[in-house]
Amino acid sequence: MRHPLLSGLSLCLVLALGGCQASLPPLPGWQSTEGREHAQLGQIKDLASGQLISPEQLVTRLAAAPRVLVGEKHDNPDHHALQLWLLQALQGRRAQGSLLMEMLQPEQQPLVDKLEAQPQLPADVPKALAWEEGWDWQMYGPLVTQALQHGIPLLAANLSPGQMRHAYRHPASLPGAQSNAPRVKAALLEQVRAGHCGLLPESQLPAMLSVQQQRDRQMAGQLLKAPQPALLLAGAYHVRKDLGVPLHLADLGAQGRSVVVLLAEVGEEAEAGMADYVWYTAAMPEQDYCAQLRK
Repeated sequence: MRHPLLSGLSLCLVLALGGCQASLPPLPGWQSTEGREHAQLGQIKDLASGQLISPEQLVTRLAAAPRVLVGEKHDNPDHHALQLWLLQALQGRRAQGSLLMEMLQPEQQPLVDKLEAQPQLPADVPKALAWEEGWDWQMYGPLVTQALQHGIPLLAANLSPGQMRHAYRHPASLPGAQSNAPRVKAALLEQVRAGHCGLLPESQLPAMLSVQQQRDRQMAGQLLKAPQPALLLAGAYHVRKDLGVPLHLADLGAQGRSVVVLLAEVGEEAEAGMADYVWYTAAMPEQDYCAQLRK
């Protein structure tokens, strides 16, 4: 095993003229088709100050945080391309302690561990991981492969299907004042209601809220156990400071900073209470998911 101090010194010697900072990888081109002319496109905003910052400034700030949470829109390819860019850029500044993904469940962790122990990845990585078809491998595969090929511990952040069924059938409030604040539960209930296009019976909403918060608590617990610096990739609502995982981290007594970056499509609203930074991307064509559900 290489000594971590010697490894760091070797990296600094290689990058001596750069002040022990690797150059950033090239930014990916936009893949989504909408909003290419929007004034927000590509902007990164510090939501506390309202100032715009560069990708390099963002990476420098994130590199100093023990926990970074990045929120995505699941079907936007630009979000996954920027997540990969962030992972590579951060790894260039300091060793990445771990990568946690909402898309992985506890039953898959032994399969991940088995791949990490192999000298070479198999031809069919999704099969080896029992990857769920609901998560588009074309979008998530490069992130998974980056971690596996570069020795970054890859960790499941989500609940198992069985745990989600239990949370649904036996709704229960989790301990902690932050996550149980009335405004938080009211906002999450409205999000669940809207997310299901108002088609869910009101009687089912508490159960769905229980599942959402149990998932957030699981992600927070996994973050606290993960080697630092840790990077969590999850849906935007999961990582929001005012509604999701950061509240559960506080309820669990987390020490040290957790920094939240929202990847948002141009035209979307992002406020200071939601995250620390927002990075605006091109947008996917608008779809009426509710019309599809009502058929």
